[in-house]
Amino acid sequence: MINWDEFEHIHVIQKLKSIISQWWNIETVFTDDRGNLQGFNRDKHTLKNGAVRAFLMKDAGVTEFAEFVKSTAEDLRKVENKYLVRTWDKAGFDAAILPIVLDGEFMGAVVAMGFFKDTMTPERAENLRKCMSAFGANNSEVEQAVQQMKTLKEDERNYFAELVDLVGQEVITLHTEITSRETRISELNKELGVRYKYDSMIGKSKPMQDIYTLLDKIKNSESTVLIQGDNGTGKELIAKAIHYNSPRKEKTFVSQNCSAFNENLLDSELFGHVKGSFTGAIKDKKGLFEIADKGTFFLDEIGDTSPAMQVKLLRIIQEGTFIPVGGTETRKVDVRILAATNRDLKEMVEKGTFREDLYYRINVINIRVPPLRERKEDIPLLVDYFLDKCAQEKAIKKKVMTKRALEKLYDFPWPGNIRELENEIERLVVLAGEEQKLTADMLSPRLLEFGEKNKIQGARVHGKLKDALEELEREMIKEGLRRTGWNKSKLAKELGISRAGLIMKVEKYGLDKRKLLK
Repeated sequence: MINWDEFEHIHVIQKLKSIISQWWNIETVFTDDRGNLQGFNRDKHTLKNGAVRAFLMKDAGVTEFAEFVKSTAEDLRKVENKYLVRTWDKAGFDAAILPIVLDGEFMGAVVAMGFFKDTMTPERAENLRKCMSAFGANNSEVEQAVQQMKTLKEDERNYFAELVDLVGQEVITLHTEITSRETRISELNKELGVRYKYDSMIGKSKPMQDIYTLLDKIKNSESTVLIQGDNGTGKELIAKAIHYNSPRKEKTFVSQNCSAFNENLLDSELFGHVKGSFTGAIKDKKGLFEIADKGTFFLDEIGDTSPAMQVKLLRIIQEGTFIPVGGTETRKVDVRILAATNRDLKEMVEKGTFREDLYYRINVINIRVPPLRERKEDIPLLVDYFLDKCAQEKAIKKKVMTKRALEKLYDFPWPGNIRELENEIERLVVLAGEEQKLTADMLSPRLLEFGEKNKIQGARVHGKLKDALEELEREMIKEGLRRTGWNKSKLAKELGISRAGLIMKVEKYGLDKRKLLK
């Protein structure tokens, strides 16, 4: 469907209609496929042509006009003409009807009317008077309209036709562009709607978008992946995203935290054991690698494994083989390995605490998960998600976070990352009780204390005024950048300066994001 109201406000169309009106005192309107006026409001539109005004300002005239356009459009389908010029008998003047066709379908028309195609004979002038009088126009209105009525000379008709055609072409072009844009936006919204919650991952920040792009690239790969990031950043969610978007998605996904057991128990968990291999081994037990056969195995905190365990992991990654605890027979599995750590494995390799060959085996593809302090623009999304989650789990009405409370969440550095934020939201919901709004004073003491400690003091009373003002300016920009997640457009608006001006000040004060986040 064409949104006719939009085209009344398009500058090019307004200009074309204005030219047609000024040159020939002709009114240009739009109709739908049934001849009904579109984008036309009697209270807002001023019609300069008195004859046209006499008819379109009356309901009966609008109804007659629709029938005229509809019958003319039907006649146009029978001929090869681009448009038709004919007399509107009920009105006594001529009109040019140009159909708007999209993909072979008649969608509506551009109608330019209120003129005489040929010489205005006394008979035609008298007929116009009678038609206008029949629709209630007084003598003064009738005589003024007759005096203003233009005749299209033969040498002007081509120009007139081209201008009317341009109006029609603009409608088609703009509708096509708008439809294409809306389709693209719809597709992107669907894509982003999935990707913001890419297997429970939430975020639209640049760092998260980079991760989504990388996940798309590797989803059909069988390569091992090393996921690095602080605790609480969601490394396991990314591992699940890799698995459930891979060819192995129908198979098992197994996850094991390598720091959860001592070496002997971890050995048994991963590779299984045979009956009698140690005290308590009363029967054979399959290890997690066997359970994950044909699927994906996620080894969390792989940096915490012992040198002996690293040898076994290297073997299963290289050859797909292992020996259960107490066993003698080699077993083979087909498992894709995903590993994660919050430690600097490269530094561990240099220190000799992590095997170099294993490091390169698991680090074929590297994904760095940004801490929450580097993606603060995702905080509102995460907060909204956790509030939804709490409401569903507790069967209560979803609570609302006040703007001030949200600002406090922005200010905090979140050393515990998303997990810490989730715990904070759950705490707020529980302690709020019947209160629907979650206010800043309800936040944990550590968040409130942090905010007080980090307020901009501006208490410099010695030295030059210029230096003191620059110091305050620097602190305000620094604090604002952190709070807005480095959204310069948003901060510039808050500070009341241009974005270009803010960028110059950021460079002046050396407030580079990488430096501040070190």
